[in-house]
Amino acid sequence: MSMTDREIAEELRERLRAGDWAAGQPLPPEHELAGGDGAAGRLALAALAAEGLVERRPDGRFVARSPRRRVLRSNERHQWEKDRARQSHQVRAGTGVTERDTGLTMDDLVFSASYHEAVADRALAEAFGVPEGTALVERVYRTRYGRESAPFNLTSSFLVRARVAGNPALLDETREPWPGGTHHQLRTVGIELARIEEEVTEVGPALGAEAEALGVSPGAPVIRLSQRSVATDGSTVELSRITLPADRTRLRFVTRLDPW
Repeated sequence: MSMTDREIAEELRERLRAGDWAAGQPLPPEHELAGGDGAAGRLALAALAAEGLVERRPDGRFVARSPRRRVLRSNERHQWEKDRARQSHQVRAGTGVTERDTGLTMDDLVFSASYHEAVADRALAEAFGVPEGTALVERVYRTRYGRESAPFNLTSSFLVRARVAGNPALLDETREPWPGGTHHQLRTVGIELARIEEEVTEVGPALGAEAEALGVSPGAPVIRLSQRSVATDGSTVELSRITLPADRTRLRFVTRLDPW
C-alpha cells in the first residue's frame, strides 16, 4: 500500500535527524518515496523544505541540509540573567543568555545590534502607559552561530527614551553586546525588573522578508513571541517582539510550585 505524504515526511524527518543523509547528499527521487506516487513524494519533500531539513538544488533534486544549531529557550533564563546583573564586569562579560540557550561560547557567536529613534504608536503607547508620539528607542538584535549564515531569531526591543537617557551609553549601539544584558543596562539607571511576561502570539508561516532573514523557505513555521519587562514599581519598561524559527527552537516552561 502506498504511503501518504505525511507518512513519508515523518519517516524522512526521523532519518534526516538520525543522520542517514549527510549535508548535501541527494534524497531518493520523489516517485521512489511512495512506491511510484510522485505527488505524495513531492508534498512530503516540500514539507521538509519548509521546515529547513532539506533544500532543492537547481537541478530539481532535494538534498539534506546541514542541521541548524538547536536552541532551548527556557523561562529560567530571565532569573539567570537578573542574578548576573550585580556581578563583576568580568563575570558578566564571560557569557550571556544566548550562550546559555545554545551551549555555545562567545567566540562561537556573531552578534549585531542597531538602535533607531522611534515614536509610540497607539499600541505601544497603551502598552507603556505613555502618550502617543512619545520618543522611544528601538533596538534590533541578531545573533548567529559563526558556522551558519542565519540568526537564531529576529528581535526588536522598545524602550521609552526618557527612562534610559540618563545613561548615554544605553543609547549607543556600539556598546553592544552589553555585558549582563538588559537587566544590567536598566540597573545603571536605577531600574530593577520584577517580572517578565511572555506570550506566544502566533505560530504561523514565515513571511517573505523574515523568511529570508532567518534562512528558511517562505511559509516555514515560525513562533512569534511578545515579551514585556515590568519594573518593581509596576511600570512597563521594555517591550520586545521576537520571531523564532520553529525548525530549531524548543520552548521550555518551568513552573516553580510552593510547598504546602
